[in-house]
Amino acid sequence: MEGVTLTENAAEKLGGLMEQKGMKETHALRVFVKGGGCGGMQYGMTFDDNFGDGDEVYNQPGGLRVVVDATSLFYVAGANIDYVENLMGGGFHIDNPNAVSSCGCGSSFRTAQSHNGEETANSCGC
Repeated sequence: MEGVTLTENAAEKLGGLMEQKGMKETHALRVFVKGGGCGGMQYGMTFDDNFGDGDEVYNQPGGLRVVVDATSLFYVAGANIDYVENLMGGGFHIDNPNAVSSCGCGSSFRTAQSHNGEETANSCGC
């Protein structure tokens, strides 16, 4: 199964954040999915140094690692994480090939597997 990758911009920003916190050598970026949000599922990201048996670890540029648990990987396999800046500020953006619809703010999504056949408006107020 495909993993999760960081763009060069995301790796640079993430590496700088981890270096500031003194955890670049010991921690990874954990990407996970949980229920909620207007799309039915939400992305989450945190720094983590505790990896379990069901976790997949993906090496990234600059010595960084991304870790994803098996359940979340089902929903985010092949996703690409970028860091983008615009007039409203900057932030991480997940381009998920498994998402059939997503919230306006990009933090909530729905996959074909999680879609129960209902038609929903793509307006969550974001």
